[in-house]
Amino acid sequence: MSINRDLLSNSTQSVADRVAHLLEQMTLDEKLAQIVGVWVTQLLDDQRVFHEAKAQEQLAHGIGHITRVGASSYSDPQTSARLANRIQKFLIENTRLGIPAIVHEESCAGYMARGATTFPQAIGLGATFAPELIEQMAGVIREQMRAVGAQQALAPVLDVARDPRWGRIEETYGEDPFLTTQIGLAYVRGIQSADLSTGVAATAKHFVAHALPEGGMNWAPVHVGARELREYFVPPFHAVIKAGVASVMNAYHDMDGIPCGASREVMIDLLRDELGFAGVVSSDYFTLRTLIDYHHVARDATDAARLGLEAGIDIELPARDCYGDPLRQGLASGAIDMALVDQSVARVLTLKFQLGLFDNPYVDETNVIEVFNTPTQRALSRQIAQQSLVLLKNDGVLPLAPTLKRIAVIGDSADSARLMQGDYHYPAHLDH
Repeated sequence: MSINRDLLSNSTQSVADRVAHLLEQMTLDEKLAQIVGVWVTQLLDDQRVFHEAKAQEQLAHGIGHITRVGASSYSDPQTSARLANRIQKFLIENTRLGIPAIVHEESCAGYMARGATTFPQAIGLGATFAPELIEQMAGVIREQMRAVGAQQALAPVLDVARDPRWGRIEETYGEDPFLTTQIGLAYVRGIQSADLSTGVAATAKHFVAHALPEGGMNWAPVHVGARELREYFVPPFHAVIKAGVASVMNAYHDMDGIPCGASREVMIDLLRDELGFAGVVSSDYFTLRTLIDYHHVARDATDAARLGLEAGIDIELPARDCYGDPLRQGLASGAIDMALVDQSVARVLTLKFQLGLFDNPYVDETNVIEVFNTPTQRALSRQIAQQSLVLLKNDGVLPLAPTLKRIAVIGDSADSARLMQGDYHYPAHLDH
């Protein structure tokens, strides 16, 4: 049976029918390619230019995701759009099935790339208590990401911050489940829009209870009972699931000795069956490898692939590892059920159709810069920053007298623009 490309591009046909048609035609190589990502840097030469031979090696059978075209290539918006188009062109014209890729980027505090509008870190967004502003911010992120050919955002962070020692508090909207829910919903509405074919897929993370680690240490075990889990940590995720969030990302930690990335109880029984999530579960970076090297619950990469698929991890990010040859070996030996692979491939393809990638995989390279750092976007960033300010104490200094001419800002970081920004801002990414 041959590929019916008219069917694939016919938006009058149901997504389910088009996905089923593709699955019937796919080889094992093509299926495995759809459930992994590849770093954009693996497709570039030393001058950060698209490299045909490297692409042929990495993308011969297609690919599920391209990891961070803008952020990792350090490109300006127009160059980033041109690169995304070149990658999509290669996939469409040089692979048998011609399936476009999803480009994902970080976007907790604005699209994290050169030339994009910077917004306050998430803890500041929560401090505004203004969901309507966060929805507008997410709309800016959507517009900028779509302009450069990116379709999935690794945000919002819906972790409810319960331990101030945790080093990732700044990525959260704070300690209150209700506030986190409202800000998270606003972000999802703004970035996905009413029609995902012109929106950007949001990724709710990190499922679940990531912000209460033992000793405040990142990735450490989380000790939380069933009632507390559902009362404090689950509600923001449940709300965005009901609102149609496209993707959910697992947390790194374990609960009761089982890592979330390998937990059927957390990722299927709770997330899919109880909460009703039907979209794509995107692995947090290197999740499957941590099952071997950090959590020590997998014997090897094949075992990690089995655990991941059985827990409903649909796509391995940032790049092919356990879902590559180790998964192939597990399928050949019978240790891994092929039905699990088909299920994840179908979810990834469904999202690609929903994003409109088969209908319109390219972006207009000529008008990209028009949606970057406009006066309106900068004004919105300033407004959010102003409303994020929190007065902890006033010893009569405020309000400042209108006759005051100069103010001293004192401290080691008083003149550091970099340290006024968080870890998911582009300047921090460059420093790293």
